Amino acid sequence: MKALAALLLLAACASPAPEFTGAARSDVTVNGRDYAVFQKGERVAVIRLGFAGRGEHQEIRATMIGLIPAVTGCSLRQTSLRGDSGEMRGSLNCP
Repeated sequence: MKALAALLLLAACASPAPEFTGAARSDVTVNGRDYAVFQKGERVAVIRLGFAGRGEHQEIRATMIGLIPAVTGCSLRQTSLRGDSGEMRGSLNCP
């Protein structure tokens, strides 16, 4: 039972890639869906929290891309973006 509880806790957490250790974290809710945005210098990661059903991924991906400038105040270097509707990483151009 303890193992199940630990697994559920881990599944509810958003942990960024090791390169984002010490990054600033912003939690955002858009259209009832939760996201965690991590920024460290000119690098950014966006993680979707929770389940996404079939047919939702394209809209989620667009939302995640839109969150990057809204949360960081920086523009995304489009060619640097990698990932999917679960997690994306990219580079920023910050003023």
